Amino acid sequence: MSMLKDTYPLYLNNKAQQPNTDLEVTDKFTGEVAFRVALADPETIDKAIVGAVAAAEPMAKLASYEKQDVLMHCVNSFKERFDELAYALCVEAGKPIKDSEGEVTRLIDTFRIAAEEAVRNYGEIMPLDISERAKGYSSMWKRYPIGPCSFISPFNFPLNLAAHKIAPALAVGCPFIIKPASKTPLGTIIIGEILAECDILPEGAFSVLPASRDGADLFTEDERLKLLSFTGSPAVGWALKAKAGKKKVVLELGGNAAVIIDHDTDLDDALERVVFGAFYQSGQSCIGVQRIIIHEDVYDRFKEMLVAKTKTLIAGDPKDRDTFVGPMISEGEATRLKGWIDEAVEGGATLLTGGDLSNGNMLEATLLENVDKDARAMNDEAFGPLAILQKFSDFDAALDEVNRSEFGLQAGIFTRDLFKMYDAWDKLEVGGIVINDVPSYRVDNMPYGGVKDSGLGREGIRFAMEDMSEIRNLVVRRT
Repeated sequence: MSMLKDTYPLYLNNKAQQPNTDLEVTDKFTGEVAFRVALADPETIDKAIVGAVAAAEPMAKLASYEKQDVLMHCVNSFKERFDELAYALCVEAGKPIKDSEGEVTRLIDTFRIAAEEAVRNYGEIMPLDISERAKGYSSMWKRYPIGPCSFISPFNFPLNLAAHKIAPALAVGCPFIIKPASKTPLGTIIIGEILAECDILPEGAFSVLPASRDGADLFTEDERLKLLSFTGSPAVGWALKAKAGKKKVVLELGGNAAVIIDHDTDLDDALERVVFGAFYQSGQSCIGVQRIIIHEDVYDRFKEMLVAKTKTLIAGDPKDRDTFVGPMISEGEATRLKGWIDEAVEGGATLLTGGDLSNGNMLEATLLENVDKDARAMNDEAFGPLAILQKFSDFDAALDEVNRSEFGLQAGIFTRDLFKMYDAWDKLEVGGIVINDVPSYRVDNMPYGGVKDSGLGREGIRFAMEDMSEIRNLVVRRT
């Protein structure tokens, strides 16, 4: 039985409003309209910015315990509405229900971490008497909220990636406006509904505004907004940064993440993790495993294991608890990736399993080998259920192959060699290295972000709070 309503509002300056029902959101498996959502027009977005500017001072004055109370109210409400949030995510994103439940668990984690950090906004005392001219001087600094923030979140983790913007903003005391992805707005709207219950938040503390792509310009260019945090595609992210003006910009963009399987790896253990990393939520993760770089001594054996396991994955209705591979977000995205797979095969690649497209947006879990180094499937972000096998003999050469990418988000390495671990940490041009697991692994308090085309800045609550605040120094002369 559906837990969803037919229509959902937007939230303008803490209040639900239903000016229209213009945004149709589909069930990604059936293709049918599941519910309708209000779309914000430019005038509404401007009102939200005005409200956020007005709320900046009262938000900054909230006591640490008050911010913590707001965040804990969210944690408790998410627990109470766990099944509703998971079902909504399953429908609007096409995410298998077990994975949807996992994301709600992470949503709860993220807000709980933020509640803990809300009372830890520490500063520092520094002696300044480093030379004679500064004798008798000392310095103290602490962090102040940066002010109104603008957030644009993506479709693939619509709950938890919105949470990684909203929760630190609340913890540090920044008002915000957020534009959820038009394909998956419901999770963020429910967060708005829960925040609207918090009387302690001043009017204008938050607005949740589904908007057209044109609306992103208003979220990006307005000088009254002091920070833009965007998660999404590299092409869009870098274009927004170019338009952002003087505001601080944090970008969490794409990747074509690699995992190295060294000769001493426990292959049974690695198999489970690599299959998860490659095909979890149909590969629609910026840290999904796209390149599997395997030592020549274990290549044939691991390839055989990987193909066999991939063929057992159950694809179908994400509401079925046995489903592992659900639909991609749209027919257009599935067709694009199917084209890349076909192009790679025409260029000499071997199709090991998968590759077929059905039901418009159901693409089979696909493994390729012998892919040309210049192929799009190798170099661009697949963002779907595709992984490519490669062989290596020299570990340093494998690290070079990881670095050959324009992206640099995370990498995974299965090895028992301590020295190789440290070599990888020193040499890999990525934001994070995961040893004996896949690059798709993330815990929500760790620093997370990329280099090169994968973005700017770091998320993870404490690190996002640093971006959403400014250091203000106090110098004291005592002589």
